[in-house]
Amino acid sequence: MFITWKSTQSDLQNIKEYKNSKYAELIKRDVNKTIICNDKEMTTQLPYTIMPPYRSTEASENLTPLYIITPTYRRPEQLAELTRLSHTLMLVPNIYWLVVEDGKIQNPLITQLLNKTGIPYSYLIAPMPEEYKKKKKGPKPRGVSNRNKGLAWVRANATTGVLYFADDDNTYDLEIFNEMRSTKKVSMWPVGLITKLGVSSPIVRKGKIDGFYDGWIAGRTFPVDMAGFAVSVEFLLSRPKAVMPFKPGYEEDGFLKSLSPFGVQDIELLASNCTKIFVWHTQTKKNEPSQPLTASKYNDTNIVALKKILV
Repeated sequence: MFITWKSTQSDLQNIKEYKNSKYAELIKRDVNKTIICNDKEMTTQLPYTIMPPYRSTEASENLTPLYIITPTYRRPEQLAELTRLSHTLMLVPNIYWLVVEDGKIQNPLITQLLNKTGIPYSYLIAPMPEEYKKKKKGPKPRGVSNRNKGLAWVRANATTGVLYFADDDNTYDLEIFNEMRSTKKVSMWPVGLITKLGVSSPIVRKGKIDGFYDGWIAGRTFPVDMAGFAVSVEFLLSRPKAVMPFKPGYEEDGFLKSLSPFGVQDIELLASNCTKIFVWHTQTKKNEPSQPLTASKYNDTNIVALKKILV
């Protein structure tokens, strides 16, 4: 099997991990041309393209920093979702992860997970205001207090970079983090597995944005998914009144409109003019809360420790 890799000079610094692997023998090296690795264990020759490594200490020093804001809340799937997301973010260089809990106290299990990742982070608390929490009819504005807390942190601590709202129930291709670093104001791209249409995306005609394709337009100026855009930190700082509204279904639209003066014509299109999907709204299956433990039967077993992990 032949593995080809279109490379830059910085990528070549990482080739040694392939050269030293049991599968690959480096047989050609040429900057800005094709690098060919020959897998001796394969009997056929099949062209196959791989991405260059994203995690490089040397290269990351010159990369635009990313501030990843992840709202979360206590539920059976929480630890599993954050574990999966953390394993993606561990592959992304030069990021700062803001995990914001909708609750009054931090979850020590989440703190333990964050410490294991090696990712620079802040674990913040931002409970939903009582007036919305007590709402009996209609949807509640989930994640708004979390995201606004993250925005406040960025305003207070960052001067340059790009911010992105990465929910813990999505699946991310590493390429989207690479692309969003170029954001000057607001960049956008498609998100898969959204509504009955299957995708939410800007409509691009002849290289220019020409509306939005989304299963729920509802009069929104920016009918996009939360995972489908990134914002320049410098641009955010120049819009001190920008905030996410406590209005279910209109959080993205309200936030983007609060960046005014900013319009649809200012959107920067990524993912090859929005022809590729790098983010998927996968959503983990909802699980019932763990049943109470019968202490008399399991008190001296490992089940006690396992139950403490579950909700």
